Amino acid sequence: MNEKRKIIFNQENSSASESKNSSGRDSLHQQETEEDQVYSLSLRPSRIEEFIGQQELKDNLQVALQAAQQRKEPIEHMLFSGPPGLGKTSLANIVANHMGARLTTTSGPSITRAGDLIGILTNLEHGDVLFIDEIHRMSKTVEEFLYPAMENFKIDFIVDKGPYAKTINFNLKPFTLIGATTRSGLLAAPLRDRFGIFYHLGFYQPEELSTIVTKSAEKLNVTIMPEASLEIARRARGTPRIANRLLRRVRDYAQVKTSGETIGKHVVDEAMGTLRIDVAGLDDLDRRLMQVVNDHYKGGPVGIETLAATLNEELDTIVDVVEPYLLKIGFLNRTPRGRELTDAAVQHILVNKV
Repeated sequence: MNEKRKIIFNQENSSASESKNSSGRDSLHQQETEEDQVYSLSLRPSRIEEFIGQQELKDNLQVALQAAQQRKEPIEHMLFSGPPGLGKTSLANIVANHMGARLTTTSGPSITRAGDLIGILTNLEHGDVLFIDEIHRMSKTVEEFLYPAMENFKIDFIVDKGPYAKTINFNLKPFTLIGATTRSGLLAAPLRDRFGIFYHLGFYQPEELSTIVTKSAEKLNVTIMPEASLEIARRARGTPRIANRLLRRVRDYAQVKTSGETIGKHVVDEAMGTLRIDVAGLDDLDRRLMQVVNDHYKGGPVGIETLAATLNEELDTIVDVVEPYLLKIGFLNRTPRGRELTDAAVQHILVNKV
């Protein structure tokens, strides 16, 4: 394995991704923050054996990695889909690390011109891994340059116009493109068809998240009781990123408000109370959404655009981040006429008033 593997990270691209839809978000619904990025570098697994959860995905990925290594060729282009914070970026790092390759990271919204993409692609060495987060938000004009690059490792770039137009051919070195998306349905069919490997990441079980919290606590030099890590896991919305974020908030609370060095369940309960995160892992935005559907629209159905306007929230925030978990725990239904609350959600509202 190449110990000198480098990770190239486009800071401007990261900032553009983080700022998307950032206004008005509650603590659990924000994009990955600078703090998350800093801690992710230390908490993120570097080998597939260290990656917790997604067992079926891990088994299939391990076979693909070993086969590519035995053939001594770059692994096929792959697409990771699923809600934010489930480990798509971590898996891209693991793939690059396993293949001993250099990892270049960028995001779909930040590649605004064909020249940006060509610059990135022509700088890739043989076997390098290019990771494009939010690839579904890449402009169609730029996206079309990826088709020949992924298929034939070539780019045809047209300069000038009319009778002066000429085509410049770029031959690329074989590389691996890893795309990450929260909405795979928005990917154009020609782009989707050029990925050889597809993986969908699902929400984690509390027991898996508890293991992640325990391991992260060790790396942060925090002593936490098993029941406390499980309680954080139950409130983490099935998402490792949120579990690690809540662990850091509980650590801060314990450091300031308690004198004990060990974090127990009662400390987690108190910290979650100050963050207004209830026993189901829902925060103010989740409860506000349910309250609006219940009070303003009599439990639904209500259109998603109407709901976003009423909440004064970005549509993508609701669709990509809020809804998936509410659907998973059975608090919300999607119908042809709109969103509807379930009886369980109405009962939760009564117990947990905003």
